[in-house]
Amino acid sequence: MAPFMLHILFTLTGCNTKLIDDEEFVRQVLFDACAVAEATWLKSCSHRFEPQGVTAVALLAESHLSVHTWPEKGTAVCDIFTCSDSSKAKLAMTFMQDKFEATGLSSKVNVDRSMDEGLHVSD
Repeated sequence: MAPFMLHILFTLTGCNTKLIDDEEFVRQVLFDACAVAEATWLKSCSHRFEPQGVTAVALLAESHLSVHTWPEKGTAVCDIFTCSDSSKAKLAMTFMQDKFEATGLSSKVNVDRSMDEGLHVSD
């Protein structure tokens, strides 16, 4: 049986603009989200844009987490790709929503990338 892989793409809206423009805070949220997902953190990379916005990626033994922020819109576009327990990945998603103080979670797509069964998309 091929490994199960889940790719969750989601947009957080109504985020605290100061939090999502703080590069160190965003990096810490990704690190902590890895722990929530019970994933194995390897390293992270981030960049703060001028005049605003942060992109950060956490590399995991199981795959990755990423976030791209638009503080001027109060928005963070995120993804979690994992080959471990999907329920833990969903916990990481709600953890990120809470930490960024987002009032909304939208455009959530779960992509089952199981290698032997093709590609499946669900809301």
